[in-house]
Amino acid sequence: MRVIADHIRAISFTIADGQLPSNVRAGYVIRRILRRAVRYGYTYLHFREPFLFQLVPQLADQFKDVFPELKAQEEFVSRVVREEEASFLRTLETGLRRLEQVASEARGGVVDGKTVFELYDTYGFPYDLTDLIAREKGLSLDEAGFKKEMAAQKERSRTAAASESGDWVIINDTDSLEFVGYDHLESEARVVKYRAVKTKDKTQYQLVLDRTPFYAESGGQAGDRGQLIFHHPDGEVKLPIVDTKKENDLIVHLTIDDLKSLGDVLTRPLTAKVDVQKRFQTQNNHTATHLMHAALKEVLGAHVAQKGSLVNENVLRFDFSHFAKMTEDEIQRVEKIVNRKIRENIQKDEKRNVPIAKALTLGATALFGEKYGDFVRVITFDPSFSVELCGGTHVPATGQIGLFKITSETAVAAGVRRIEAVTADQAEELVDEQFDTLRELRELLKGAKDVKKAVADLLQEKNTLAKQVESFQLQQAQSIKEELLQKVRRNNGVSVIAEKVSLPSADALKQIAYELNQKVENLFLVLAADVQGKPQVAVMINDTLVKEKSLHAGNIVKELAKEIKGGGGGQPFFATAGGSDLSGLERIVEKGRALV
Repeated sequence: MRVIADHIRAISFTIADGQLPSNVRAGYVIRRILRRAVRYGYTYLHFREPFLFQLVPQLADQFKDVFPELKAQEEFVSRVVREEEASFLRTLETGLRRLEQVASEARGGVVDGKTVFELYDTYGFPYDLTDLIAREKGLSLDEAGFKKEMAAQKERSRTAAASESGDWVIINDTDSLEFVGYDHLESEARVVKYRAVKTKDKTQYQLVLDRTPFYAESGGQAGDRGQLIFHHPDGEVKLPIVDTKKENDLIVHLTIDDLKSLGDVLTRPLTAKVDVQKRFQTQNNHTATHLMHAALKEVLGAHVAQKGSLVNENVLRFDFSHFAKMTEDEIQRVEKIVNRKIRENIQKDEKRNVPIAKALTLGATALFGEKYGDFVRVITFDPSFSVELCGGTHVPATGQIGLFKITSETAVAAGVRRIEAVTADQAEELVDEQFDTLRELRELLKGAKDVKKAVADLLQEKNTLAKQVESFQLQQAQSIKEELLQKVRRNNGVSVIAEKVSLPSADALKQIAYELNQKVENLFLVLAADVQGKPQVAVMINDTLVKEKSLHAGNIVKELAKEIKGGGGGQPFFATAGGSDLSGLERIVEKGRALV
């Protein structure tokens, strides 16, 4: 009980502080602590259902004056803990059984490293949890073997994404590297160095410039594309840049063109030009992400915190902490708030090199787990609405975004939701597509003014017709059943029916077989059915015949199905099969009659 009390405090405080359970870094520490507590409750208190989450309200009350953040997020923390508990409990029992088996087979009181890794990889048992349980049983773990298995897994991952980088070729030796992309989309520059990078079957080249307007991928924002235009006496040479990334604080420009073939061109001055259209569209999405983050807090509550993002020229994706699926009303409220802020055309207030302590006093949102330097960049769109620490690029005023539209809201992890949205041109295209669809629907509905009512009427009509069809099919099946009752052949106390029939569905075939078995004594039934152009077989054998004559419908139907180039199976008294060759139905009837 002391272990559980200690662990629920650590878990709850940390989740309230913004860290969620995960498989990496700080999140994995929380997951390990939680799973250890769940195992104690499972083994010693015999809890088979989630229980830790029930302690959160009492904990929040006890610490409301010391740690008010937990009280404010009580429901959110409870839900996250409950989901994590439920997830681990699904594999805990199986894993413990496996550990019991391992303990009985352990040689020299040591659990081998491969098994410890299996418990970690398959059942979610962290090493320290397996070690704890093993020590309770008087066993120890092969830690070296476990580390070897872990290293092998990491090596497999590295190999899958292996890349080979060549040495840097120095063109201009300088330590002066400048990023001017916040203020300029074009600048004069020189190549400082370049190298070749081989990844699987392709080679790319990386360049570093002494001055660049290209934004490197970071903070969830995709890197810029564009071109480098070298000024050469023989004419301009254009080099396409397909992506821009950061590596050890270097801004690295990627191209697929062979740099070695350019020769002394690389030594010449150049003009670095960013793809303006891509940058502007990406900025639209990035600024919209800031506006949406603030809107989510306003609609859902202060517990909302960013858990990841991706912004490029086509879409914005935003992961945030929240305990439940957003309702349609909540999604619409967020959209309305963001679009209202866009129409207000709020001017961007950008402050660079702000001491981090001062930035936080301004109310800037700092992301839990993110690393910030002593000086930061603060982006504000209305001091009372959105103030964030951010290194990305943004629109000069929100009106440039034009329109914001959420396209999906889904779950990605325990307590984490994901929104995807579009802005500007993409949002307009989405609205146009929806209106085109609505127009086409109106045309199909003969110009109906109220499309919703017209579709509802069609669905009601469809349901009515479906019930009528079902009724006709039942009548047809009953008629076929009565015809089959007239075709019963008696043979040594066995009632044999082997016939070809046409039926509307597989369910009708099954229903007829069961009804005939109730009406006919000692029935041996083989029905070769044409079900809307597809061959099917059903074999029904009375329980008495199954026992007395050792018959098995499943084995029989497998043999008969060969005639229709198919397969199937089932129980001793009833089995079915399907196939692809309708011409084999007659042969099935002949074989069925010959079986008894």
